[in-house]
Amino acid sequence: MRIFEPHIHMVSRVTEDYEVMAAAGVELILEPAFWLGEPRKRLGTFLDYFDSLLGFEVTRARNYNIEHVCTIAINPREANNRALAEEVFPHLDAYLKNDRCVGVGEIGYDDITEAEEEFLRRQLDLARVHGLPALVHTPHRRKAYGTARTIDVCREVGFPIDRLLLDHATEETVKMILDSGAWCGFTIYPNTKLTPERATNMLLEYGVDRMMINSSADWGPSTTMSVPYTCVEMRRRGIDAATISRLVWDNPFAFYNVTGRLSKLKAW
Repeated sequence: MRIFEPHIHMVSRVTEDYEVMAAAGVELILEPAFWLGEPRKRLGTFLDYFDSLLGFEVTRARNYNIEHVCTIAINPREANNRALAEEVFPHLDAYLKNDRCVGVGEIGYDDITEAEEEFLRRQLDLARVHGLPALVHTPHRRKAYGTARTIDVCREVGFPIDRLLLDHATEETVKMILDSGAWCGFTIYPNTKLTPERATNMLLEYGVDRMMINSSADWGPSTTMSVPYTCVEMRRRGIDAATISRLVWDNPFAFYNVTGRLSKLKAW
């Protein structure tokens, strides 16, 4: 089964992770712009990072016949350094025009501050201007409030709700997200997010329309195999292969191909 991993931070992974993912059927990955653990302090560190997402990681992935695309943004945590975020913001436009950039993200809330909301609004506007979808990080604390507020902001700025992906959803937020008309992302991540079993429970209850699953694998306890492991759990629980394929390939491809940029990469 071919897999599109729609949220993974390969900057934090070793090359062997690409080899394992390829063996498991991963053909396409999306790497969202992310904070690097140690907060960046200069404009140049952002630009070098964005360049690596559009350059070096593409080469690393292609060594294993995996296509690598990204989303570009100022991460919510780093929006709180307002002076630096203001320096970075004018440079986003050029990166969003790159064919390997298929969306704006991660944006959203972390501590749910005024600065985070300001840059959420401004980056949703950028996504709308470029016709790109938006990948939203929903906060780990006050998740229901942050998710509801994100939906409200999306409507207030006139961003198309069907181009909004609200990631890191849980049992607390899944119905709210689907009822809004947005897309819902389940992150399979040990300890702090969902297990394959919990995600499968929700998929059995709500179906797979406007749903995605991802690993968000990074420096923490995580694995690049979260999506394949969840596919195994879904089959064990009786979900048919065609439905799983919709979830792990058709859905993320349709969402991120709204501009046609994925179709330009190769004859899928």
